[in-house]
Parts: sequence; C-alpha cells; structure tokens
Amino acid sequence: MATGEGIDAYLLCGTPRTGSTLLCGLLRDTGVAGRPESYFRVPGEELWVDRWRLPHDETGSFDYRDYVRAAIAEGSTPNGIFAARVMWGTLDELVAKLAAAHGSTHTDLDLLTRAFGRLRFVHCWRDDTVAQAVSWARAEQTQFWQHDDVALPDREPRFDFAQIDTLVRTIRQHNDAWRTWFTTYDIQPHSVRYEDLTTDIDGVTSGIIGFLGLDLPAGHAFVPRHRRQADQLNRDWVSRYHALAGQHL
Repeated sequence: MATGEGIDAYLLCGTPRTGSTLLCGLLRDTGVAGRPESYFRVPGEELWVDRWRLPHDETGSFDYRDYVRAAIAEGSTPNGIFAARVMWGTLDELVAKLAAAHGSTHTDLDLLTRAFGRLRFVHCWRDDTVAQAVSWARAEQTQFWQHDDVALPDREPRFDFAQIDTLVRTIRQHNDAWRTWFTTYDIQPHSVRYEDLTTDIDGVTSGIIGFLGLDLPAGHAFVPRHRRQADQLNRDWVSRYHALAGQHL
C-alpha cells in the first residue's frame, strides 16, 4: 500500500526541455517518490520490453497489460508509489493502448486510474517558450538530450528559424492542451515552472513531495544529477529568433 495521502501514483506531465529529466532524478533519489521515467514513449517501449524480458512475437508485438505491470514494478519505490513522465505528444497513444488492452471505451482519466490507481499530476512548463524551443531544436539536431548522451559527431548545431518557430508554436499548443485536459477532468495539478526549478531546486522538489503527501527520509539532500546545458550558443539563437520574429510580424 502506498504511503502517500490517498494516492498510488503520479504523472509528470509536460513538454520536452522543461527540466523534467532533472526532476526525475531528484524525485527518484528520494527513495519514496517512485522512479519516474518515460516508460510510455515509442520507440522507447521496445527498449523497456527487452530490458524486462517481456514475451513478444516476431513482429515485436507484446501484451500491453504485461508491459504496464512491468512498468509499475520498475517505476515504484518500496512504499508502493509509482511515477512516470508523460509528454502531451504521447498521452493519446498511451490512452489508446490502455483502451485496447482493456477493451474499454472509458474516459482518459478512467483508463489511467484503472492502470495506475489513485493518481495525482504534476505539470511541468516553461515561461520562456523561445528558450525552450531553442533547447529542443538543438537537442533534435545533435541528439544530445542530457549529460550522458553522446552527441553525433557529424551534427553540428545550426540556427534554423523555421524549426525553432515551429517548436515555439508546438510548445504553446501542447501547454494549452494540457491545461484544457486538466480542466476537462477537474484535475488540479501541481504546477512546476522551469525557471523556479532551476533557481530553487530544494524548494520546488520539496513542494512536490508535500503535494504527494510523502515524507522525506531524515537528512535527505537534493543533489541534482544533471546540469543545465544552455550556453552562449543558446542565448545567441534566442536573440536571433526574436530579431527575425519581429520582422515576420
């Protein structure tokens, strides 16, 4: 039985480059807040299937109910709390797979609750969507998403106004979609703004622990595993984008 206040699980909801990887590590290290990862992202599911040695046929198909059970086992801390990270771009697919697995036409929230139990939601977002889009574009170009990735040697990042502008629009649409989804299901998520997380790691992470109704182990210290990747190149791209965006008005 989970030790949170009436919860079994929570989902970190957001869009890429909002500090969710940093947050996953901080929460996992508490030992009481689940082990959040992107368990439900294609093509990442194939890697998890291999890691968990789940049975599958020659086409790679597997029983999604088995997959969810394995994800819960992987993503839960000993107190029974499960956690996962879900981006807006993957929510529909996750819900559709849950519906197919259970032969159900229930609502999104009903399906998620059936799969993971009593849920709470943490919404990760970023005030500066242009800086977020720049970070996302650079990661897409180099495939360097976090500190332990190996950047592709033939992928020097280059400023691409159209790519960044498309991502700015995507981020805004996805943020709006999350907020509409929360409103539709009368959900009050705990809001985590990237700019607050990066300046007050202890306060923001403690706030999530409190929202979940969990108690930190005595003497626990929040030690970030990941460092900020933004540098002068990011700042230059942000400035160039704003200058060009002004010309397009």
